[in-house]
Amino acid sequence: MKKFIIGITALAMVLTAAMSASAAEWNFYGNARIGTFFEDTDNPGGTDTTSYNQYLHGNSRMGAKVNVSDELRGRFEYGTGVNVRQLWGEWDFGAGSFLVGQTYTPLYMNYSSQVWNGDNGLENYGACSVSRRPMLQLKFGGLKIAAVQPASDDLGTGGTEEIAIPKMEISYSNKINNFSYEIAGGYNSYELSTGGLSYDVDSWVIGLGAQVKFGAAYLGGNVYSGENLGAYGVKTTSDADPVVSGTTLLDNSGLGYILVGGFKFNDMVTVEAGYGYEESELDNTGQEDDSTAYYVQARLTLAPGVYITPEIGIADHGKDRNGVEEEEITYYGCKWQISF
Repeated sequence: MKKFIIGITALAMVLTAAMSASAAEWNFYGNARIGTFFEDTDNPGGTDTTSYNQYLHGNSRMGAKVNVSDELRGRFEYGTGVNVRQLWGEWDFGAGSFLVGQTYTPLYMNYSSQVWNGDNGLENYGACSVSRRPMLQLKFGGLKIAAVQPASDDLGTGGTEEIAIPKMEISYSNKINNFSYEIAGGYNSYELSTGGLSYDVDSWVIGLGAQVKFGAAYLGGNVYSGENLGAYGVKTTSDADPVVSGTTLLDNSGLGYILVGGFKFNDMVTVEAGYGYEESELDNTGQEDDSTAYYVQARLTLAPGVYITPEIGIADHGKDRNGVEEEEITYYGCKWQISF
């Protein structure tokens, strides 16, 4: 049945594209990505394991950019497992534009090209990201304002979550010659009811990102800070959730940052190094959790659309809230990609 549904969906997409060809311009694209990595893991118990992993990257994709007119455009993008990565339409009404659908939220900042763990890009290790979410977005030049699908979590209580408003995000970006920057913020709120008590779980985050280019060299990064980032949906490795303690909700303060630099030798070879750090601290307890990651890579372009990226790096998960050492992963290998 699942294969039948997928087949019907694919056929419908093809027929829709064919029927709309005269009314819209369809530009199809796709890529396939394979990761081949050795991982040497130092486990908390003092043991050491080494494993080889070969996998299809979850961000391998196929999709199309659609232009209906100067005022109306759209896009769809599917990843592995027939999951929707992007699906949106945008209307340019002159003074600005209005987007309906799923794509990267205003809070998303992308500066790292780290390829390990499915093109991780230092997400979970200091990169500011809540990835792609369903939303309604207004854009005026470099300003974006979005009502995003809200996030909620029962925080392990088994309680009931009540949501009254969407997650709200806003960002502003600008470019001046070889320097670009962006600032973004967001707010999420819901009520958690458990054991006859109710708790207001409020989350906020603010981030700043920038990149500068010096000829063939570039330097970029971001920093963010916030509260209850786990409940908000910010990607972290540390436990960034607040904790229900008796009649009190203990908030969790979070911080993260990355720094990335690279150099393009020619059209075939680009090298890059990156470092990321993120931490969370449970208020009034002194309990902290943190993680660090760093890497060096070379992106090799063998032909237009054909890439190999060897990379070596370390992902150190530090200590948990109780001061117990967590795993440290040393990895080395390659990502293989063909774009079509």
